[in-house]
Amino acid sequence: MRRNEKHPESQMLSLGYQADKHLGAVKCPLFLTSTFAFKTAEEGKAFFELAYGLREKAKGEEMGMIYSRVDNPNLHLAEQRLAVWDGGEDAAFFSSGMAAISTMLLTFLKPGDLLIYGAPVYGGTDHFINHVLPDFGVDVFQFTAKDDFNGIKNRLEKDYPHRYPAFIFTEIPGNPTNALIDIEMCNRLATDLSRDGKRPLLAVDNTFLGPLFQHPLKWGADISVYSATKFIGGHSDLLAGACVGRGDLITKIKGMRTFLGSMLDPHSCWLILRSLETLKIRMERQAASAQKVAGHLKDHPLVEKVHYLGFLADDDPQKVIFDKQCLSAGSMIAFEVNGGEQAAFAFLNHLHHFKLAVSLGSTESLAEHPATMTHVDVMASDRQLFGITDGLVRLSIGVEEPEDLIEDIDQALAAMMVSRSSKL
Repeated sequence: MRRNEKHPESQMLSLGYQADKHLGAVKCPLFLTSTFAFKTAEEGKAFFELAYGLREKAKGEEMGMIYSRVDNPNLHLAEQRLAVWDGGEDAAFFSSGMAAISTMLLTFLKPGDLLIYGAPVYGGTDHFINHVLPDFGVDVFQFTAKDDFNGIKNRLEKDYPHRYPAFIFTEIPGNPTNALIDIEMCNRLATDLSRDGKRPLLAVDNTFLGPLFQHPLKWGADISVYSATKFIGGHSDLLAGACVGRGDLITKIKGMRTFLGSMLDPHSCWLILRSLETLKIRMERQAASAQKVAGHLKDHPLVEKVHYLGFLADDDPQKVIFDKQCLSAGSMIAFEVNGGEQAAFAFLNHLHHFKLAVSLGSTESLAEHPATMTHVDVMASDRQLFGITDGLVRLSIGVEEPEDLIEDIDQALAAMMVSRSSKL
């Protein structure tokens, strides 16, 4: 950080906005308008030329507002501020996380291309990659956190001889088991699989650790992707997605966004601006509470296994990756109970404080069953490979007092045992 540059959490309160230009309003107003008036016809022509990429910006020229499908003051300001967290040149917000992922992939993939991706990923992403992209003529190759550099290359050559990927995508940590893939290794893979001076782009879905606890661009990723519904939004009151990265790449993604119409609406952008102000406070509190909850689960006799980044053993290769690229264990926990789906459902059905709902990263704590909910469409063989068992439960820890969450977990586990015993 340069000497006079403010910390990201401070910039969230000031960057890109001047109150004296908006009647002294301390917060950015909400711009609920579909279209914007030009000062002159010549100005309108100039803006459209830039919007359609017909020419480069002249020195000192600024792109003005045209139409809220292209840009909006709330959208523009939210993108400026999100880019700060990841150290990216620019950012793009979308109407959902899936809109961000699909728009990004459709921007850079064409029929005949090869996509390689690291799994597990969110179930919706898995569906788009394995069931939608192939319909557009895109081939798909999967690897996991268990695969190393040489293993991926050898399998790739075997499955797709003499083919070079156009794009590499991975989700780190992987949803729902917190599996870690080395971003630097993926970067080396992209460089090694370059052909004729063209390097495949590398994108990392950074939703689980958010822009606070992991910075993929620092380790060689070209684009950092988010379901901004989660930690960035953080209040379960909006849907949003985002991409952050190099300016030229984000410009191309925004071009595709314009014609797919997948931009984020002004009101949701206004809510995002609110949420970015408390991002660090919320995520640090959630992570601290998750550490206590995970520690309790680890020692509970009814819990078989806990998937939590803070419990990686020193001799685990995942620990090396964690120590290098992660700044916190975050607030996502998955754990397994003996008894499969029946036991997991009994636990979930007896929770009182946790909300039985999908999504994550919000102020309230949530619990869900990945195998039959978020990842129900993932092939059974892949669920087994990824460790998404019938007895796996995923928790997203909120900002509540951790002792209250632990009490709720304990009573639900006890009720689970009573329920199982009554059915024997």
